[in-house]
Amino acid sequence: MNRSDSVNWKNFKSLLLENPEKALQFQYGEGEFVDASYHITEIKQAPVVSVDCGGVMKSWTEIILQLWEPPIVETERAMKVSKALSIVDVVERLLPLNPLGTVKIEFGNSKFDTRQMYPSDFISTADSFTVNLVADYTQCKALTRGESCGTVGSSQTCCK
Repeated sequence: MNRSDSVNWKNFKSLLLENPEKALQFQYGEGEFVDASYHITEIKQAPVVSVDCGGVMKSWTEIILQLWEPPIVETERAMKVSKALSIVDVVERLLPLNPLGTVKIEFGNSKFDTRQMYPSDFISTADSFTVNLVADYTQCKALTRGESCGTVGSSQTCCK
């Protein structure tokens, strides 16, 4: 997990609960929206345990909503937030989701390679609720702590 400004599941779900009658849209690029006929195909809860290059172990949980565009457009209007919340209810009856889990949205289509993105901004209008998505990035976590990554001597930095 690389983003300190990520949204947790509790806050994400609260935002949805505040906008139940609005059309739920996802924007993955400038002027690029997931097609209105999308489906939420699954919600994953993924525990992550990692050791970075400096030898520091971290753990966190990710809650991943997977979106799919069917090959044939089925509707001109995105699903309402209330429909998405009904899917969440089905999932949470079987799998209690960690309220502190980091939310990611997984999406791809023929013009956009599948990837997991973070919700960054939320735009609520009279009839729609739009989740703007941003890509994750890689980094040397040891260097972000001002340390060496352990692959070189302590007087050197690892990634230069």
